[in-house]
Amino acid sequence: MIRTIPTHPFDGQKPGTSGLRKPVKVFQQPNYTENFIQAVFDAVPPPGGATLVIGGDGRFYNRPVIQQAIRMAAANGYARVLVGQGGILSTPAASHVIRKYGAAGGLILSASHNPGGPDADFGIKYNIANGGPAPESVTEAIHARTQTIDRWLTMDAPDIDLDTQGTAQVGAMRVEVIDPVADYAALMESLFDFPAIRAAVAGGFTMAFDAMHAVTGPYAQAILEDRLGFPRGTVRNGVPLEDFGGYHPDPNLVHAKALYDLMMGPDAPDFGAASDGDGDRNLIIGRGRFITPSDSLAMLAANATYAPGYAQGLKGIARSMPTSAAADRVAAEWGLPCHETPTGWKFFGTLLDAGMATICGEESAGTGSDHVREKDGLWAVLLWLNVLAARRISVDALARDHWARFGRNYYARHDYEAIDTTAANRLMAELEQRLDTLPGTAFGPLRVAAADSFSYTDPVDHAVSRNQGIRVLFDGGSRIVFRLSGTGTQGATLRVYLERFEPADGALDTDTAIMLADLATAADAIAGIARHTGRTAPDVVT
Repeated sequence: MIRTIPTHPFDGQKPGTSGLRKPVKVFQQPNYTENFIQAVFDAVPPPGGATLVIGGDGRFYNRPVIQQAIRMAAANGYARVLVGQGGILSTPAASHVIRKYGAAGGLILSASHNPGGPDADFGIKYNIANGGPAPESVTEAIHARTQTIDRWLTMDAPDIDLDTQGTAQVGAMRVEVIDPVADYAALMESLFDFPAIRAAVAGGFTMAFDAMHAVTGPYAQAILEDRLGFPRGTVRNGVPLEDFGGYHPDPNLVHAKALYDLMMGPDAPDFGAASDGDGDRNLIIGRGRFITPSDSLAMLAANATYAPGYAQGLKGIARSMPTSAAADRVAAEWGLPCHETPTGWKFFGTLLDAGMATICGEESAGTGSDHVREKDGLWAVLLWLNVLAARRISVDALARDHWARFGRNYYARHDYEAIDTTAANRLMAELEQRLDTLPGTAFGPLRVAAADSFSYTDPVDHAVSRNQGIRVLFDGGSRIVFRLSGTGTQGATLRVYLERFEPADGALDTDTAIMLADLATAADAIAGIARHTGRTAPDVVT
């Protein structure tokens, strides 16, 4: 029997680029989670016979929300729910399941790389039928509904046994608890040359993969150890935990420092990698060589045809605006289009659906292709393994070879986290007011050539996205980008992106901090970071 529960709107339920993220205690308020899920179902009513996919990264509060979402889906007219065993589905695996089984959409329960636990963060994201994040038209409709909602629908039904694969009924709706790994692993095996990778492993190629006690542990064990033959223990921290073992599941040089230290040490394996909370990000480190996400995108694009799934070539490359222009140089040499989009994987979805791009990437450690409609951490790791095995080359040698051919875009992102939101907005507003006066201004050895607020018109659906970050471009190709991030749950995060291009005959292996020092100084002078925020240094540098 369908039950109607009266409710009232909550402020602040506007989905960001990656859904709604808040502290767990916010989601635990009576009706808060249910309001948002009902707003999704009201904004995107299920067609007749519709299937909904539900899964998450295993963080605290996943299981009770999954149980409630199942009951609400039944009350709202879904015919079938597919849910990952244990409530587990990585974000890219969820995208694949949506696409493979023709689902109307999916609820992905994750706050991605944010910490987990009772005192940490939770999130809900709705993905549409193409497997990708909901576009702005849908998220705006969801937000509008959260502002007027007065009831949510559910059914009286017992909890589903999430730990056992099988089927159950909730009212007229069929619930299938599925293997969260099998479909995804089969897809990876269809894209990459597993025999070549197995041969490299048999020949002594070694690896360390840090799953950070997050969702990719089971996927990495099934693929890297079971299918590719890496020895047990190659996957570290492989058991998903509700609090990620007390760690921050963000694969960067701060939170994956143990892996970085291993890879820079005397006993380093050949290859090191990590993924994040929900499995859509990646970290790539070779023995003695860290690869930035921007460079990883460019290097994978330049070598993708070594993998069987991409042997026919690429249709195009896409990158988010703050991501370095390294991929642009690959696209130019290959005669491919290179699309510059706002931050947020949803902006790649229309390009991928239209066949205008094959490989996409963001500087925030996200890389993926047209195999799903999400960034995919383990996919990037496997493509790296395929390329290294096919070329019989080390990560360091591949990087040097790439820079000698295309030049090097020295790059870093400086994050100022949990700063006062009012101060952050004031900083950006003042900076925008200065855009017309910045060109021609010198900051040390740097002279501003142009400055603007980035706007994007989607070439497929012609949707316009404005105010996507402020760009300051200098003579010679260097630039600084300022942007407020939407992925934090406390205060505001100011992200400052620094980029300097060095041609192929220039200094290609100098310390990044040295190469970017003038840009870092200019960033503070241009935006008044210390004056507005009181911060004299970033919290995280990646």
